[in-house]
Formats: sequence, C-alpha cells, structure tokens
Amino acid sequence: MNTDAMNTIDSTTPAAGNWAVAAEHFATPDATALRRAYYAEVAGRYWKRPVTAAEIDEGLRDDPADGLVPPTGQFMVGRLDGTPRACGGIRLLDPLTAELTRVYVDPRARGTGGGAALLAALEAAARALGAGRVRLDTRSDLVEARALYARQGYAEIPAYNAGPYAEHWFEKVLG
Repeated sequence: MNTDAMNTIDSTTPAAGNWAVAAEHFATPDATALRRAYYAEVAGRYWKRPVTAAEIDEGLRDDPADGLVPPTGQFMVGRLDGTPRACGGIRLLDPLTAELTRVYVDPRARGTGGGAALLAALEAAARALGAGRVRLDTRSDLVEARALYARQGYAEIPAYNAGPYAEHWFEKVLG
C-alpha cells in the first residue's frame, strides 16, 4: 500500500481558502462530530424534520464505519483554515473498485473548494488501496452532492447496489 497518498493533501488555492485533508480515524472527536453532522443533515432531509441526538446515535450505531480503516478503506477529515469542516470515507468493494461514503462538507464551508479537495484525497486513498475506479450512491434530494460529483468527473451509471436510500449511482475511473 502506498502510504504517501494517505498523508495530508494540501489543497490551498487563493479562491478556496486553505483546505488540508488528511487520513484520520473515524472515531476521533473531530471525525465523530463531522459524522454526526453528516447524519443529522441526510436524515433530516429524508425525514423532512430536525433529527434528535438520540436518532443520530441510533443511526451511527446502525451504520458502523469500521470498514473505513486500512487495508479495506480510509476515513478523511478536511480542515478549512485549521477548522474541521468536511469528511468522507473510501472502502473497497472489490480489489479494483472503491466506494465513497459519508461525504460531507459543512454548509458554512460549501463553495470554498472543500468538496473538490476532499474528493481528491479520497481518490488518492482509493488508488493507494489498489482501486482503479470509484463508485458511490446518493439520493435525489442531496442536490449539492450530485452537483459536486458531476463537476469532479463522476458519471451516472446503472445501479450497482440495492441500498434502501440509493436513487443515483456514479462512477469515476481513476487515472
């Protein structure tokens, strides 16, 4: 495994602010706070109401992130000017295919280049795991996510899984 690709990816651009994305265990305080924010947003949109802390706890228990560690995956945290504002995971579906999961950019940081920086780091991690392509599924109501994936070269594909919330499937071949 190429560990260089899993080290910090510095995505500093004048227009985007100072984003740094690095591998981080999913259970650190920053990663946990971001995963909780991710779940609150996606569940709240789905249920069309605010989500309680107990519901977030239950959702995280029912969706463990334990596959997001080497050698089967990686979790990443993105920081904007040092503040944790984004996260995402990559996990192997098979030796050549990785899957994006839990991709989240704090609404206060959207439009600053964090999504692109996060995806670049996750794709580098996928390459380091040996993957030649990345797939993901998402929902219709997550319009910001779908727009981000399209901007970053992901193309819609036929369903590759039967996830209960999956409505759109994307793939990108890694170069």
